[in-house]
Amino acid sequence: MSAKSLELYVHIPFCVKKCAYCDFLSASADENTRQEYIRNLLEEIKEKGKQYPDYEITTVFIGGGTPSILKAGQIADVLEEVYRSFSVRPDAEITIECNPGTLSFEKLSIYKTAGINRISVGLQSTDNDELRELGRIHTYEEFLQSYDLIRKVGFSNVNIDIMAALPGQTALSYEKTLRHVLSLRPEHISAYSLIIEEGTPFFEKYEADELLREKGDKPLFLPSEETEREMYEQTKELFAEHGYERYEISNYAKNGYACRHNIGYWRRENYLGLGLGSSSLVENVRFHNTTNLLDYNRGMFGQQDMEVLDKKSQMEEFMFLGLRMTNGVARKDFETAFGLPVENVYGTVLDKQVADGLVKKEAGRIFLTERGMDVSNYVMAQFLI
Repeated sequence: MSAKSLELYVHIPFCVKKCAYCDFLSASADENTRQEYIRNLLEEIKEKGKQYPDYEITTVFIGGGTPSILKAGQIADVLEEVYRSFSVRPDAEITIECNPGTLSFEKLSIYKTAGINRISVGLQSTDNDELRELGRIHTYEEFLQSYDLIRKVGFSNVNIDIMAALPGQTALSYEKTLRHVLSLRPEHISAYSLIIEEGTPFFEKYEADELLREKGDKPLFLPSEETEREMYEQTKELFAEHGYERYEISNYAKNGYACRHNIGYWRRENYLGLGLGSSSLVENVRFHNTTNLLDYNRGMFGQQDMEVLDKKSQMEEFMFLGLRMTNGVARKDFETAFGLPVENVYGTVLDKQVADGLVKKEAGRIFLTERGMDVSNYVMAQFLI
């Protein structure tokens, strides 16, 4: 009997300085705090490896925070323990998130030797004024130095993150970011729109502006809805011109370089979170780790807030996560998973979305049209039973 597949997410909750827009579980910390955390993370990896002996690891994603803030040897120790405690496939995709200003040739060389084969680097913008407003620790020039090091070490699968709809950003400055990034020819680009998240400095600063935009009025600092729409269209058009396939709402890749780890999330494959606050979904059971660093460092790695997903929740997630991808969901996969045709559950919803030109049914698949992608949040909400 073949082993069941499992994706691993490893959370590193530390950064040099928290960005003004970020609501992730992350903070700055001294070296002793980071070292203590890694000691406990290694213990958790050992413990969880014993709990999942019958699973084969297909992807590992080291995210944060800023994992590259750690010493290279600490990352190597984490991966060494992953390989010792779990059965990792020889062709596993192993990604680490990095920020410019935290990398060196030596550090990247150690990553490569440790088994990392995919780098995701956070640029966000090539405009230094926009980077300062975001609270980023780097300039565009420093990003270019880091990117050059990544290539010199020999990494051939690189993602660059960029953001649209930033305060003070114009369609022209965003187009410059797009063109600069395309000139670097990364294998993968993630292009997100800024979301003003509650509890962040940006929320305090721009909440009123966001409300103006939501009402259709002209915001003072944020780009208008019309400008954001222009940025969205620029992204699609320029990336397509340069040979990047849009395989998910915010993700574009050269052929063969779509992120396997993220596709696993959208297909509801088993994933296990390791580290502070990390979330898991294994055999339709959701749970997460503690978000309290003191508790974590006391060895509290147990599963919190366990929720066994009922059939209704599973079907909803199957549809609204699967429809994030441009090739959508396969009708036969739905029937295999739930024992009945998708039309038996979503027939009325599908008929309406097809009639409205937001969803297509073709060659056994259900997927969003271009118009549907533009209003994806609305469409996906219709699949909540």
